[in-house]
Amino acid sequence: MSRLGNLGARLYRGEVGYDFIRNRKIWYGVSILITITAIIGVAVGGLRLGIEFEGGAVFTTDTKAKISTVQATDVATEASGHQAIVQELGNGGLRIQITEVGTAKANEIKETLSDELGIPAEQINADLVGPSWGEQIANKAWTGLVVFMILVVIYLAIAFEWRMAVAALIALIHDITITVGVYALVGFEVTPGTVIGLLTILGYSLYDTVVVFDSLKEGQKDITKQTRFTYSEVANRSINSTLVRSINTTVVALLPVAGLLFIGGGVLGAGMLNDISLSLFVGLAAGAYSSIFIATPLVADLKERDPQMKALKKRVLAKRAAAAARGESPEDDGPAYQQDEDVETAGAVVGQRQQPRGHGRTPGKR
Repeated sequence: MSRLGNLGARLYRGEVGYDFIRNRKIWYGVSILITITAIIGVAVGGLRLGIEFEGGAVFTTDTKAKISTVQATDVATEASGHQAIVQELGNGGLRIQITEVGTAKANEIKETLSDELGIPAEQINADLVGPSWGEQIANKAWTGLVVFMILVVIYLAIAFEWRMAVAALIALIHDITITVGVYALVGFEVTPGTVIGLLTILGYSLYDTVVVFDSLKEGQKDITKQTRFTYSEVANRSINSTLVRSINTTVVALLPVAGLLFIGGGVLGAGMLNDISLSLFVGLAAGAYSSIFIATPLVADLKERDPQMKALKKRVLAKRAAAAARGESPEDDGPAYQQDEDVETAGAVVGQRQQPRGHGRTPGKR
């Protein structure tokens, strides 16, 4: 078995682990700081909306121009009176988009580009985009997002419990906010491809969260019948038992997306790949983080306020204090723990079952 596989098995059995729940305030602070930075980025810098949302004209050429993209940007900006965005296509052609351009102005710009680029006007394709089309896309995207959130909350409340539904919703909002903030900070253009990417990451983010919640749901069965673990400790064991699975899933998903972003978008210059892959890359990473460091700790915080969980915590701490006074460890097979039926139940619920001493008998013999 590989080292990672061995580590995953030990994490699953509870032999090793990291206390995510105890350090939850650190993760909350990190998330709040990142979220505030993202909100400030959107508020100050704003989002650079694509032509699909603002309307305008897109000019594309199939042949290589005689001037560079920088020169083409200057020419198109001067001809239109608006800032032009020029991208070099894989075949050597150019894609020039200019906002707030009508039909008459688009024909003038096309003639100017033909002269400056050294390309016949009939070989330059001009497409006009109305802002109403982008507005319809944005409205449908918001509608889809709201419906998705509502359905997620209802499903999780039924399949698990309302606390998990609330935590998952907060984690999703956290992931979307960070992704949108990154777009504002790096200045990437927001296009329909970006909207598709944002809607896609919601499913990936929710997948990791549900995996941990499912493990937690199994671990908390009959939790009040034992006095070995508090709810927060059970939640922490659930995170550790699914940690390697979450890391593997995230890395496998990020690798092809990174290829799209850095090779397809960065090297080959495919604009649409940039739009989709950046939102997927940031969203996948944020989703993996929130499922481990935000969602489950939030569930533990909410659950620990329940009177039954408070009473359980008092019993667990009282038993540990009594064991410490006797010089014993709650993990030992001492007499006090051999005779406690609650501890036997706990072993079946959240960890390996503690076996009673054999009193000198040989297994299988009477």
